[in-house]
Amino acid sequence: MAAADRYGVDYRRRRSRFPALLLGILLGLIGFGVFAHQARTGMWSRVADIVTGRRLTLDTSLPTVVNKIQRLERLETVTYSLDKIVEGERQSAILPNFLVGDKLLLVVQGQVIAGVDLRQLKRSDVHIDGRSIQVHLPPAEVFVTSLDNTRTRVYSRTTGLLVPEDPNLESEVRAKAQQQIQQAAVADGILAKAGKNASATVTSLLQGLGFQTVTVD
Repeated sequence: MAAADRYGVDYRRRRSRFPALLLGILLGLIGFGVFAHQARTGMWSRVADIVTGRRLTLDTSLPTVVNKIQRLERLETVTYSLDKIVEGERQSAILPNFLVGDKLLLVVQGQVIAGVDLRQLKRSDVHIDGRSIQVHLPPAEVFVTSLDNTRTRVYSRTTGLLVPEDPNLESEVRAKAQQQIQQAAVADGILAKAGKNASATVTSLLQGLGFQTVTVD
């Protein structure tokens, strides 16, 4: 009778352990699946390849890589904003300004957008060696320089007693303001920042394609 009781106890223990064992196996399989799915680069990728027997297949041919980079097209990477007061005037070589002069002060807010036109990328700019890649980007350039018309206004206008206001003076001052804002942005290093940001973007793209060593300059 005692042997039968012990047998019943052992049987019940084995039955109580079975669901826990089954749950442990299930969780282990789920964890391994997540690991195999997430391990795509570096040492863990190689471990996952060995364990699962899978092989990562990447289309890293030169035409494909160049095409993917060129799809970024005009990559705008920096926006530069500036407030400025710009002056323009008409003067006479003979008569004084209070008689024939025309002077305008314009308060402007401008914006400069710079980036890299990746459509200019050539195959000779890309070198691939296995999972290593080196890319030489086209130079950064200013794409757009514009004035915010809602925040650009005439601060003051002084016209001589003998002449009317020149209707072309304001448009000329606006053009001068655009030129000065662009020059200020370039002097402040907007092109260097645009090139650096473009390099970071292209690097992320190439790492996403599976390259392990990426050099972009």
